[in-house]
Amino acid sequence: MEIKMNSLTAELFLELYRSVGWEPPCAEQVKKALENTLATFTAYDNGKPVAMVRLIGDGGMSFYIKDFAVIPKYQSKGVGSMLIDSLESYIREIIAPDWAVSLELISTKEAVPFYKKKGFEERPCEWDGPGMFKMIR
Repeated sequence: MEIKMNSLTAELFLELYRSVGWEPPCAEQVKKALENTLATFTAYDNGKPVAMVRLIGDGGMSFYIKDFAVIPKYQSKGVGSMLIDSLESYIREIIAPDWAVSLELISTKEAVPFYKKKGFEERPCEWDGPGMFKMIR
């Protein structure tokens, strides 16, 4: 398994997005999103793309995991962990040694145990409010 940074194209994004049953946005919207993404990480098995994740954020205080997709055949085989580890290593490389930054996401219910194993906390938690989002159309 190989992880490549910033190799994700709009076409590949749409292929991986559909592979997990999500209704994809249009190609133009994906291209714009990729232009404004801090970094992408794509997993390849013998040259075949099998998973992706985008990292967005301000580069200083806040980072956000978006569009994390692993094709079903490769789920629960360590591919997601490799992507998260690569993404976290990248963040550590670009921030100052004494900085603390937030890494956030919105999880599906099924993926909560995976993220908890990777050190993420569920929201709501005892000391803070819930993670929230709103779709604007």
